Amino acid sequence: QLQLVESGGGMVKPGDSLRLSCTASGRTFNQYVGAWFRQAPGKERQFVANIYGNTESRNFGAGLRGRFSIDLDNDKKTVYLQMNDLKPEDTAVYFCAARRLSTPAQSWAFWGRGTQVTVST
Repeated sequence: QLQLVESGGGMVKPGDSLRLSCTASGRTFNQYVGAWFRQAPGKERQFVANIYGNTESRNFGAGLRGRFSIDLDNDKKTVYLQMNDLKPEDTAVYFCAARRLSTPAQSWAFWGRGTQVTVST
């Protein structure tokens, strides 16, 4: 069983940067796809980015490539989401998720509890 713990959220000003971390307990991401999603109040959950643990291939949600980047640490136990030039519309709860490489693309079986990101003046 893969357990995910997010950290790094907080309140920042527009234009600031923030890095979120998602650490897997007991396992590495070698056989998983790690991802970030976000959900703002009253809105549907939105895909932010994912990274394949075996190839480190990356995908990004619409309009987020460039400001956001996703990486694995050298041990492949932590997935990072680097967010730059943050905007008020980036305010949301950010969730880490994972699925095994062998499972269908939308079958995110493992979820963290989320970390709040607030962008405000």
